[in-house]
Amino acid sequence: MEPNAQAAPARITIDCRLPPGGERSLRDDVLDGLTRPFKEVPPKHFYDARGSELFEQICELPEYYPTRTERAILEDQAAAIAERTGAAELVELGAGYATKTRILLSALEDAGTLRRFIPVDVSEATVRGCADALVREYPGLEVHGLVGDFERHLLHLPDPCGRRIIAFLGGTIGNFPPGSRRRFLRTVAARLGPEGWLLLGTDLVKDARTLEAAYDDAAGVTAEFNRNVLRVMNRDLGADFDVEAFDHVAFWDPDREWIEMRLRSRGRQTVRFPDLGLTVHFAPREELRTEISAKFTRTRAAGDLAAAGLELVDWFTDPDELFALSLARLV
Repeated sequence: MEPNAQAAPARITIDCRLPPGGERSLRDDVLDGLTRPFKEVPPKHFYDARGSELFEQICELPEYYPTRTERAILEDQAAAIAERTGAAELVELGAGYATKTRILLSALEDAGTLRRFIPVDVSEATVRGCADALVREYPGLEVHGLVGDFERHLLHLPDPCGRRIIAFLGGTIGNFPPGSRRRFLRTVAARLGPEGWLLLGTDLVKDARTLEAAYDDAAGVTAEFNRNVLRVMNRDLGADFDVEAFDHVAFWDPDREWIEMRLRSRGRQTVRFPDLGLTVHFAPREELRTEISAKFTRTRAAGDLAAAGLELVDWFTDPDELFALSLARLV
């Protein structure tokens, strides 16, 4: 450093709200979900390092349209979103490395309003890596990282530093059952601030063939991703799942308008969790549900938003109406 040079101001704050082992651990979810008559585990447990790598591969598959379609919508509409909101602050739930979000950050920077970015993610390493990269890429940007579960730690968001956008992208809102989805949206609405906005990514209802192909690709990457949750339980809980004894299942439920992913036991099996003192039995063809992914129409999205006290203002979609971004504000 030159003798008269001053140190750059600290522009990164990291607020870690997860105790060791997480707020709600895999252990808790297994004790709850695998002792029910209909077995299930939540999809957040897909995403260890291997699961995250597999999901990155899924996003590049020809069958998996959501990621590239949402990105194209953002590229087309980011300037309009920046103009409409005049936001000084962007909060992203489940931010990862903010790959798509940079499109919106750049639009807000071009509009001259951007001051702060708040990435929310369960991985401290990811939040720190994201923050370090973004303060280099966006001169003057402050980053306040929140390490936590966005279902439980939104109350720890700092107060807005101006107009705020909370972005929840990728269609992840579809992983919530309807009642939980509306409760979650009410929690988000409470943290928007008086002039805040919600930017919500939703996958849209379409023909079953397109939907099922997106969750059961020809290369088998999604099947490997699905079975990875068994490896996570084996590694982290000392379980003895025979991973290859389960088949990947993905199907469209037209009544509920969602995709379900399950793992189907090829035969009678007994799985032991010695660390938990738990033994789980699977009958032949018995299934373990690992994910639901609800699909939306504009009417359904508007109804869910209204139930959370939010008004749907703008609805952005692609020419084929595969995916949509909705911009909503408090009523």
